[in-house]
Amino acid sequence: MTDTGLIIFDCDGVLVDSEPLAAKAYERVYEKHGMPGVHDGIIAQCIGMKQADIIAKIRDLTGHQFPHHAHDDIWAETKALFSEALLPTRELASFLERLTLPRCVASSSSIERIRHSLAVTGLDRFFGEAIFSSSMVKRGKPAPDIFLYAAERMGVEPSRCVVIEDSHFGVEGAVAAGMTAIGYTGGSHSYPEHAQRLVSHGAAIACATWQEIGEHLGGIVMAA
Repeated sequence: MTDTGLIIFDCDGVLVDSEPLAAKAYERVYEKHGMPGVHDGIIAQCIGMKQADIIAKIRDLTGHQFPHHAHDDIWAETKALFSEALLPTRELASFLERLTLPRCVASSSSIERIRHSLAVTGLDRFFGEAIFSSSMVKRGKPAPDIFLYAAERMGVEPSRCVVIEDSHFGVEGAVAAGMTAIGYTGGSHSYPEHAQRLVSHGAAIACATWQEIGEHLGGIVMAA
């Protein structure tokens, strides 16, 4: 890790413990539009995807075709839940305070959602304008587009980037971009096989705490 020049963070499930709240939002909105049965087990299969791909995946899994005119309802419900209950992942702030390398966010979520998530959790101070969304590129994760775009904008070669991801889609995208992927399993949506799955999709290692990730990155990128 001595040649690392940039740490790229996914947002949902890595910086913020958002996945259970996001799943609840989808469940509520689908039920509101007469399409019950979209439970957290279905949403779990969509973690790491952008909204359009999630809607398509839910359709494939349940047969529910969510009306296009109501897409904004999903973010409205999600935003309300985030404003009320969203928290950063455990001990993240102390990790970011010690991180000496440049960092950015590369997320499948919209820019508005990323900025709201960082603002309500107080994490926005760590990233400034270094925030990138899959809405800025042609293809979402597991394509490498968002990671390559973030690296280019930050002025760092892909081979010198480390990506921290909680989804196998994100890990696959990072590996396809020629970057090192670290799996994060510290979110409340994690499950017993989570670490193994991330590693099987190309993560160099999977860690359940930010302390573990800091130890893996080494002293060269972390202040004492």
